[in-house]
Amino acid sequence: MVEDWHIPQSGQVQLLPGWQLYPRSVVEAEATTYFLARQVMGTGKALAVVGDAAPSRPRGPGPFKGELQGDVLLCPLSPANAAALRTRLPWLHPQLLGLAKSVGCGDRLGLATPGHVRAVRAVGGIVPTIAPVWAQQSMRENARTGRSPQQVIDDAMWGLFQEGWREPWGADADHLKTTADVDLCAAAGYTFFTVDPGDHVDNEAHTASMEVLEGKGQALPWDLLEDSPEGLNARYLVRCFEVEGLSIEFNPATLARAAAKYGRAIAHTARIYRHLAAQVDEFELEMSVDETETPTSVEEHWFIASELRRLGVRWVSLAPRYVGRFEKGVDYIGSLAEFEAQFAQHAAIARALGPYKLSLHSGSDKFSVYPIVARHTRGLVHLKTAGTSYLEALRAIAGVDPAFFREILSFAREKYETDRATYHVSAQLSNVPAPSPRPEAGDLRLAVSDADLPGLLDHFDTRQVLHVTFGSVLDALGVRLLAALQGDEEAYYARLEAHFGRHLAPFVE
Repeated sequence: MVEDWHIPQSGQVQLLPGWQLYPRSVVEAEATTYFLARQVMGTGKALAVVGDAAPSRPRGPGPFKGELQGDVLLCPLSPANAAALRTRLPWLHPQLLGLAKSVGCGDRLGLATPGHVRAVRAVGGIVPTIAPVWAQQSMRENARTGRSPQQVIDDAMWGLFQEGWREPWGADADHLKTTADVDLCAAAGYTFFTVDPGDHVDNEAHTASMEVLEGKGQALPWDLLEDSPEGLNARYLVRCFEVEGLSIEFNPATLARAAAKYGRAIAHTARIYRHLAAQVDEFELEMSVDETETPTSVEEHWFIASELRRLGVRWVSLAPRYVGRFEKGVDYIGSLAEFEAQFAQHAAIARALGPYKLSLHSGSDKFSVYPIVARHTRGLVHLKTAGTSYLEALRAIAGVDPAFFREILSFAREKYETDRATYHVSAQLSNVPAPSPRPEAGDLRLAVSDADLPGLLDHFDTRQVLHVTFGSVLDALGVRLLAALQGDEEAYYARLEAHFGRHLAPFVE
């Protein structure tokens, strides 16, 4: 919510017509007042600077560049002004979060952080019980949204500044696959780096014969692993590893399968880690093998963590490929009993070989597993969400502009079969209601009233179709979508606060 300007400081500030301030953003530091303001008739925002840090003339010398109006310098939300503000207000820099229970709040539109902040505060209080990662985006998502790593951090920073967030927060360079991607994100100031070695995981090893496994083992990059087949066997065979009442033993087949399946991924992770350590003094690492075809067994988890430790890699969280299906935008698919039995063992390994957090990727909307995850991790958990914030944006659009939502849904239906190729989803277009408000060919299933449109965001198939087509939608309709959300931003924030509250509540109870 924005209000007329009233700056709580000893000096007087001229009331500028046509602008309102975000009251939670007001902060005084070193004889200067800073706050975020918004146009009354429009959606434009500006950083307002009053005091010693503001130059004496328009575009004059000083760290901030903008236009003087009275004694207020109005600055565009540019990368340069974002960098200047971070030098004055150090809590606007992302920080290391360590082993604190945490949540990643992906934001494909660059508008969601205020709603995320409100959700964390509503559930966890002003001093949160769960540490937020406000900036989180993968390079794949950056390519599809046309955003840079720096934009992701800056958008999150303006959002948390708007809401007056002063606590530590993180920035996750998600699903990194190359050193070039690492370099881009390190330069932008990320603190958390998620290495995705999925391209180096050998899924065929999951069911391969022993003869095939032996061949795959001989072909591993033993020089990069700083190891040999003989050394590997000596460390794991004819041994029993005891973990909280769990006995983990390797026979020749389980060891050969683990090495063949994950050996190259471990070598790749170590290479990325060392590259990162050579250029960044302080950072946190996550290894993620969740976007692979086959589950990570308990033995394989032990093998991955043990080998990373041997190679000197230090990490704060790890995302195995859990049993069952973690599809985009919908709840967990599979046996909860089987998931809990295996997840409890994964959590025990994370405590024994770390401690480190277990990370829940594609974690949006997995409401049925949250209590299980919270119970067994005992606080050593990182929940990673992304596309669900985009879906809540569409829910907000369905409420304020039904005709535009119908257009988005129609376009998404056209693009789904192409866009689904890089995702693990099972939605069928035949189950998605057509966007027309009138039944077609006498099929009453297809009649959806304006009032019922937001409810489509609770429909399995519709959610996934809208989720995976976000890149195409933003390419074709993104300008209009952003304008509609900015025109009624409180509707979007309210949706996010309610939806993320459901995500977070099981982890703070």
